[in-house]
Amino acid sequence: MAAPVLTPFFVPHADGFVPNSVAQGGWGPTLGGQVVGGLLARSVEQHLDDPDLHPARFTVEILRRVATEPVQVAAHVTRSGRRMRAVDATMTQHGELVARASALCLRRGEQPEGRFFTTPVDMPPPPEDPAEFDGDIPMFIIPHGGELAEPGEFPWQHDGPRYAWLREIRDLVDGEELTPFVRATMAVDVTSSLTNFGTAGLSFINADFTLALSRLPRGPYIGLAALTHYSADGVATGSTTLFDADGPIGTGLSTAIANLHFDPDGSRRRVEAESSVGAERVGA
Repeated sequence: MAAPVLTPFFVPHADGFVPNSVAQGGWGPTLGGQVVGGLLARSVEQHLDDPDLHPARFTVEILRRVATEPVQVAAHVTRSGRRMRAVDATMTQHGELVARASALCLRRGEQPEGRFFTTPVDMPPPPEDPAEFDGDIPMFIIPHGGELAEPGEFPWQHDGPRYAWLREIRDLVDGEELTPFVRATMAVDVTSSLTNFGTAGLSFINADFTLALSRLPRGPYIGLAALTHYSADGVATGSTTLFDADGPIGTGLSTAIANLHFDPDGSRRRVEAESSVGAERVGA
């Protein structure tokens, strides 16, 4: 029996992309940050015609709410040299700029000798695929850290370590296979909710996120381990380490602002729904 074909996030149309309902995020009738970043990354990647150019840094700024309506995306090279290429991308809606991205791509080469220091991070093992993915959720995500949460609370609602493994289960754009770079850019958006959950829930919404990659991910699963959360006067920063099944691959960074005018549990419920498949199996 063939596996069901899941609804894509976007369908190309005319000069833009029309979102399906699954592309809506958890903070009201707006597009989720992961699909905004994914479309911008897709546009950037179209300017990486040299296989030795590695997308080492990618930053997305969400300048205003992106409605669940058609969007247009464009990108252009701003600087290209022997060892690097810089690419900027924009997303517009109704003729207005709603989000933008910048990417720094570096040429791969010989790895230097020697040993290097990094703070060690122990990541839970990747999950096994369920028998069937739930077509009603945007992504398959398994949260960890629940042993520190109070009974009945979400696994990240505590002031201790938290982790997640996630897998994109549908096309970003109908008929297009996700590339490793686009998969990583969609995953890093989880940095905000992973680092900004506290004992009272999730009350920060991210204004931007950055992905720094030492190499592209291998395989469908990407893991995130929360490293830091610092906040004061309603402004927060959070960082994560990103993994694939073979080990660490890079860093995520999010800048967020307190969002007291929305129900933060809306985002919590979205993450809970995304992680429902297989949650009992891993004890999340």
